[in-house]
Amino acid sequence: MQSVKVGVLGLGTVGSGTVNVLRRNLKEITRRAGRDIEITRAADRSFDSPKECDTNGIALTTDAHDIVCDPSIQIVVELIGGTGIARELVLEALANGKHVVTANKALIAMHGNELFAKAQEKGVTIAFEAAVAGGIPIIKAMREGLAANTIEWLAGIINGTGNFILTEMRDKARDFADVLTEAQALGYAEADPTFDVEGIDAAHKLTIMASIAFGIPLQFDKAYTEGISKISQEDVKYASELGYRIKHLGISKKTEQGIELRVHPTLIPHRRLIANVDGVMNAVLVQGDAVGPTLYYGAGAGSDATASAVVADIIDIVRALTTDPENRVPHLAFQPDALVDTPILDMSEVVTSYYLRIHTEDKPGVLADITRILSEQEISIEAILQKEPEEQGGIVPVIMLTQQVIEKNMNAAIKQIEALQSVQDSVMRIRMESLG
Repeated sequence: MQSVKVGVLGLGTVGSGTVNVLRRNLKEITRRAGRDIEITRAADRSFDSPKECDTNGIALTTDAHDIVCDPSIQIVVELIGGTGIARELVLEALANGKHVVTANKALIAMHGNELFAKAQEKGVTIAFEAAVAGGIPIIKAMREGLAANTIEWLAGIINGTGNFILTEMRDKARDFADVLTEAQALGYAEADPTFDVEGIDAAHKLTIMASIAFGIPLQFDKAYTEGISKISQEDVKYASELGYRIKHLGISKKTEQGIELRVHPTLIPHRRLIANVDGVMNAVLVQGDAVGPTLYYGAGAGSDATASAVVADIIDIVRALTTDPENRVPHLAFQPDALVDTPILDMSEVVTSYYLRIHTEDKPGVLADITRILSEQEISIEAILQKEPEEQGGIVPVIMLTQQVIEKNMNAAIKQIEALQSVQDSVMRIRMESLG
């Protein structure tokens, strides 16, 4: 039987890792796939400097269009990134009847509906396991392993940069800016870290997971995102005193009103397994009605870890090359005509608990004013932690944990609290999840 010929677009970290993993484990991969898999062509912007992989026997080009138009190539692996030229090349590959493997979460989250429709029309597959949580096989787990379940909710630490920063802030009492600088020096964060620390990268991944979990079209534009740049050492310390840890979570839940799709800092009870996922590691917790909670943990990035997912997708496609397109595993787990347009809830309609940090003047009646405002908005207090002021009549931090309340009521309460003359600055609000 002839080998399956693969063309790789992009020989950066993941592209080089893909070549290395496929060549290193070729014998075992062939046993699993049932056919030889051969990378015959690869494209990159420049070959002026050596690549981190052995390119012997691979025809190299700087024009990626050569590969997507090559009739001998059956699988195109897109590892360029972004949503410009990558989208153009993937559409061209699909139009030419080629299967596509990609690690591009932004491409899938923002243009996946269009790409999957084109793939369905052409009877080919787009595989994207590496687009979410690196080497953790979360897409396959939800799409296949949990197919018997109604997924109730999922929550994930799905950005290693943010998790590294929060871990260092907790374990070494360091400030956000200081740890971010180190993360950039270590290569965990880009020179412009916005995508990582403000939750955009995590929102791309969450959008994909939510579509698979709940059988809805991809709707990245409706995801709520909030970053970690405002988290202070003060908040990390108080959370710890109250038995919680702060994690930057992507959360999606199915409710009677619609589907929550949100990324934000979150207080989690310190005993939860996911609260103890530290450093650059990723983890996703999925609650199914039949299986209960399941946790998936591993490396969310890196050359070999992400290449592991890329090569696994190639193997899956090779196994299914002779399968009727209508009988392959659907891209978003549900048959295309069975996707439902369940509404994505506006963040103001989400119900959750809250951590509040309020800096107030140390004088009588202040706490009564705050509790009155919360009561008027039907917000119940679970716990209060009040620190001693450094000097008589100075500023004192008041920390409150609330019971569950709809977000729009909390927004109204915070606005009124910040208007009090005795409150010196903005109220720090962090949402809380028990994940039980």
